[in-house]
Amino acid sequence: METLDKFDLAILQELQADGRLSNAELAQRVGLSAAPCWRRVKALEEAGFIKGYHAEIDRRRIGLGVLAFVRLDADRNSGNVTRELEDAIRKLPEVVSCHYISGAGTFELQVVSRDLDSFAQFAREVLINLPNVKDLHTSFSLGEVKESSALPLGHLKPR
Repeated sequence: METLDKFDLAILQELQADGRLSNAELAQRVGLSAAPCWRRVKALEEAGFIKGYHAEIDRRRIGLGVLAFVRLDADRNSGNVTRELEDAIRKLPEVVSCHYISGAGTFELQVVSRDLDSFAQFAREVLINLPNVKDLHTSFSLGEVKESSALPLGHLKPR
């Protein structure tokens, strides 16, 4: 599957909005019959356009009231040392997102925690002790203006 047509784009748009749609409902929304819609969804999954399905959980409702953005500075940025740090970060469930960044710092992490005290303990006992970590710089979310895992698809529409 090299290119996406209008039906594929519509399927992606609908599934981003509601991943629990039945195939029948999805087919109706995108203007296909059930069998071709199912085949297209399977093709999108096999081609890697759809990586999976998950429930979106409200972090506050499960007691994770703090969202911190942590810029982590590594002591050295070389092959094996960086991979060791990446592997250690991947194992931390409190880190919900990690990006290798340009500019100042090495990694930008999003970390969730119950409260400021538990975050401080996590930073002191875990983050600063990760392999090759030189320094941490933390900012805290004071409120979310927009939170979405949906990706824009407008640039894929045929002209």
